[in-house]
Amino acid sequence: MARNREKEDANRVSVKDSSFSVLKLISILIGFVIGVVLGLASSSHIDLYLYKGDELNARSMYIDTVQFTENNDKVSVNCQREDISLNNFIRPKCLSHRMTDEELFWRASLVPEKEGFPFKRLPKVAFMFLTRGPLPMLPLWEKFFRDQDPEKYSIYVHALPGYELSVPSSSVFFRRQIPSQHVAWGSISLVDAEKRLLANALMDFSNERFVLLSESCIPIYNFQTVYKYLVGSMHSFVESYDDPSRYGRGRYSRWMEPHIHLSEWRKGSQWFEIHRTLAIKMISDTKYYTLFSRYCRPSCFPDEHYLPTFFEKFYGSLSANRTVTYVDWTLLSPHPATFTASNITEGFIESLRKNGTRCSYNTATTSVCILFARKFDPSALNPLLSITSKVMGF
Repeated sequence: MARNREKEDANRVSVKDSSFSVLKLISILIGFVIGVVLGLASSSHIDLYLYKGDELNARSMYIDTVQFTENNDKVSVNCQREDISLNNFIRPKCLSHRMTDEELFWRASLVPEKEGFPFKRLPKVAFMFLTRGPLPMLPLWEKFFRDQDPEKYSIYVHALPGYELSVPSSSVFFRRQIPSQHVAWGSISLVDAEKRLLANALMDFSNERFVLLSESCIPIYNFQTVYKYLVGSMHSFVESYDDPSRYGRGRYSRWMEPHIHLSEWRKGSQWFEIHRTLAIKMISDTKYYTLFSRYCRPSCFPDEHYLPTFFEKFYGSLSANRTVTYVDWTLLSPHPATFTASNITEGFIESLRKNGTRCSYNTATTSVCILFARKFDPSALNPLLSITSKVMGF
């Protein structure tokens, strides 16, 4: 009897232990399932948070700018995050961005290794205007670009910070102003502005030629002539010569040795026209730019020496060693002569177009050596507009 009771008690304990183990296993499984569900829910929230964070960071690279029309009406320009596509990469729609110069120059220096283009590419001429403020010759330039193929040219304007170019939405200059910084005459900041214009223009992969212009520049030939001349040229147009006077070699600093010797020091016109290859070389240079920023001051005028010296030292064979922009320095003044309304006649413009000189162009010579001219006073605008169709062909 005692043994039977012991067996019954043992069986009861075994059953209780088994029930407890089953309940424990079920509890563990339930806890595991709840943990998985909670984990997945938390993960989805985190992913959503991270995605929104990335989207915010991407959008913060762009700014919503406000452009002004000629009636001072505000027109919002939506520069928020764009779809990632080839077209947006090779031809940015919005010129407003928050990139620093260092970031901008890096972005613009990217060169595809693959031959050819995965899109139809028509070479364009980038017209880059370096101005302090208004463009008094803008109506003349509007007439110059009128009815021309927009796939053959692009426009970029670098003005002083705070200035807003006021043009109607129908203007070819509408939304063509780039982020700028302060520029001081005779300082390295002029070179900075030139590089800034080049870098913004280089982001359009169709831009092949780059011409620097001022607010007082005018074209003296029609668009078709200018386009054919520049796109068809085998060379860039950068003036570079050795000036032994105090206005040339006299500005050299021996602190530039051994990287730049006195015999390599050059001077030339600030108003250049260059091929895409040389534009990339210019905005990519750090070494020689740094030398000029440190030692080409004061009264050194880096804009007259940096590019002529840099190109002559490394890429002289790629340049025609002349400028295509006429400037009158006969006054022997720190500033060139300014042409006013009283100077504007058909004969005067013809004298700029055909001055009796010949120059090299590719493998031949030509009488067409100058395409642009400066400095023109705002008073010259109306007289110029009255003779463009007869003398300049537009």
